[in-house]
Amino acid sequence: MKARSRAELALAGVTVIWGSTFVLVKSALADISTYLFLTLRFTIAAVVLFAIYRRTLQRRGLGPGIFAGCLLFTAFLCQTLGLELTTPSKSAFITGLSIPMVPLASSLVYRVRPRPFEIAGILVASFGMALMTLPSGSTSFNISRGDLLSFLCAIVFALHIVVLSHYSPAVGFQTIAVLQVASAAALGAGSVLIGGSAPFLAPIRFHATTEVVTAVLITGLLATALAFTTMAWAQKYTTATRSALIFSLEPVVAWITSWVLTGETLPMRAVAGAGMILAGILLVELRFGNAGNETNGAKAAS
Repeated sequence: MKARSRAELALAGVTVIWGSTFVLVKSALADISTYLFLTLRFTIAAVVLFAIYRRTLQRRGLGPGIFAGCLLFTAFLCQTLGLELTTPSKSAFITGLSIPMVPLASSLVYRVRPRPFEIAGILVASFGMALMTLPSGSTSFNISRGDLLSFLCAIVFALHIVVLSHYSPAVGFQTIAVLQVASAAALGAGSVLIGGSAPFLAPIRFHATTEVVTAVLITGLLATALAFTTMAWAQKYTTATRSALIFSLEPVVAWITSWVLTGETLPMRAVAGAGMILAGILLVELRFGNAGNETNGAKAAS
């Protein structure tokens, strides 16, 4: 298999991890503050990654790594605050707008234009996400403060994907992975220290239940340390646009996991939306596979 194929399969694996931890995290957040949960998650991941990659870190990656970490934490923060002020379905859809934003950000920042079939795949997948997440029969879409925060989250997530795609080939995925997670942990620790003194932060809440400990360990080791290291490595070999399209699988995986664990079912329009997400990804993958070699900022080694 070519490096690009391995990288994109790895990104699909990351998406499976993220989507499958949704139920676990939702259960744990009943007993722990979001800010403390994020801090513990990123801290565990940072310690593990530093222990593994400390000898391969490059000083020139300090700036890009910190920048990526700031974007990462900001995206999580906006997503969490937005979710508290809007409905989960609207939050999921608005956050998913990061998918079509990625090729736009790449075009504006790095002058990398997506191909027509990539745009087509993104549009199909985005429409499928709308079918999955937006409530049926809704005649209005009022914009709340939570919606605006979710939209800001989508913008920052898109920029984070573009930044990783740009810097990972230049400074090494190990350096980017360690520094971005460590920066996010430091920002999370700062938010915990501030506690309830800031008007936008709730008081710290923590109960060491089995659900909390399990969620912190699984998200710290798998959904953060492993996932973001894999993401930084994989984006050496594929484009930011294609990475974003693969990440659109997350709500599909989240629904499948919820169905298996809790018996949650989806209406037919949501099932059709899941099918459209898969169709959008296949459209790009099959077209890309017959298009010959692509230039995406890094050489894909076989």
